[in-house]
Amino acid sequence: MFRKEIFDILEAEDGAVTVDWVVLTASVVSLGFIAASFIWNETGGASRKIANYIRTQELATTFTDSELGK
Repeated sequence: MFRKEIFDILEAEDGAVTVDWVVLTASVVSLGFIAASFIWNETGGASRKIANYIRTQELATTFTDSELGK
């Protein structure tokens, strides 16, 4: 009886489907992290360029006559 139970467990394929899904899910999550790292690097570069541009701009605290239409 014990021997038959061991063979039944070894021949069961229910766990194989679970392992397949775990591997598939881990692959999808890994690809998501890789894509996110590429996007993160690109947006970091763009935000640095925007910050540098804003940093070089001057702020006008008064209006000139030409801006007021006089």
